Amino acid sequence: GASGSTGVASMEGTRPVLVEIQALISPSSFGNPRRMATGVDSNRVPLLMAVLEKRVGLMLQNQDAYIKVAGGVRLDEPAIDLAIAISIASSFRDQPTNPEDIFIGEVGLTGEIRRVSRIEQRVQEAAKLGFKRVICSVNNLAGWTPPTNIEVLGVRTVHEALQIGLQPAKPIGDLY
Repeated sequence: GASGSTGVASMEGTRPVLVEIQALISPSSFGNPRRMATGVDSNRVPLLMAVLEKRVGLMLQNQDAYIKVAGGVRLDEPAIDLAIAISIASSFRDQPTNPEDIFIGEVGLTGEIRRVSRIEQRVQEAAKLGFKRVICSVNNLAGWTPPTNIEVLGVRTVHEALQIGLQPAKPIGDLY
């Protein structure tokens, strides 16, 4: 339930691996904000932040960004883009994601969510581990039937994914 934490189903060869991506976004105290990433391509973080700024309207230009893959795993595929973007927005807005959600999708420069390979295996693994929803590209929905114990939602843009994936912010009195 903490803001900045998102689940993703990535592929290690032919095996789906579910991991947590964590983001911490905080105001920069220097003129040049820091962008640090552990476990993901560090060049993707500024790119995804630029997409969130331009296409969603989040003012991230004066924010430090720290991105980490929990457990020390190294993820190197574009299908994790959506989870990184959702984690960044979640931390920036201080709105948690649902811990039973998984985000899968490549984010394009126009903010669209692109289809990924092996969606069936990713969703089956998420269902097997008890997750309740998968948010992925609408283009990944055709040609297969998801398991009955998991809901698969298709989105076209990062903005749509944020509307579905972020929970309302908690009132200040409910933080503890």
